[in-house]
Order: sequence, then structure tokens, then C-alpha cells
Amino acid sequence: MRFPATTLATLLGIGRAPLAPGTWASLAALPLAWGISALGGVALLAAWTLVAAALGIWACDIYARESGKHDPSECVIDELAGQWIACLAAPLSLPGYALAFVLFRLFDIWKPWPISAAERARGGVGVMLDDLVAGLFAAILVAAVHATGLI
Repeated sequence: MRFPATTLATLLGIGRAPLAPGTWASLAALPLAWGISALGGVALLAAWTLVAAALGIWACDIYARESGKHDPSECVIDELAGQWIACLAAPLSLPGYALAFVLFRLFDIWKPWPISAAERARGGVGVMLDDLVAGLFAAILVAAVHATGLI
């Protein structure tokens, strides 16, 4: 059970990147989100986001427990799920996805309340929850900017 959990939690090893593994995982999430959205629209991306979140909770719970860390930096499936949430509100365009990326990374790094509070949860839920909330915050702002017609 360790191998699939580690593979999922680290997104095929992206989480072991020496610099900015979360940023690399968010960047890797973008073309996947684009492809899923192009094939099946926002509904399909939302479904895959739920799958990623559920698998992430399971995988990160195992990884965190075995590593002895509360929120291991190697666990980056949370960035994928959070980035996908941000992309749910973005139009399928380069400016839309760029804004979703920048806003998600800002919220994920800055962690204003309630993102910081979500980070205190334990286990796989704790690893995933702050990024899911950061993705939601980013999605709200992306939707607002999209509604103005700027993207």
C-alpha cells in the first residue's frame, strides 16, 4: 500500500523536486485540467477534482503517518486538487488559466484565514484541506474577474 500512496501523494515524484515542488505540481495540473475540461467541460473537471481530493486524503494520510510529518512538502497532490478547483472558474484560455494559477499559488503560500485554520486539521484531511480552500478562494476571484469580461 505504500507504493501507490507515495506515488499519488508525490504526483509521480514531482513532490521530490528540490525547489518549489508545490509550484511544479500546480504547473503540472494546468495542462491536465485543460485537457479534462476540453474533453468534458467543467462537470468532468469537477468530478476528477473530487476523485483527486479523495485519493489525496487517502494517500497523504498514509504518507504523513509513515514520514512522521504533519504536512510533508513532498505531498503535492493537494496542489493538483486545489489548482483544479481554481481552474473550474476559469475560461478555457491562457489568460484564464494563468490567473487561476497565480491566484491559487498566492492563496496557497499566503494562507489567509480560513486557509490557515484548515491547515491545522490532522492527517490526510489536513494536508489536503488548506489547498482545497485556497483553490476555492482563487476560483471565487477568477469567477469575479471573468464576470467583468477581463478574461
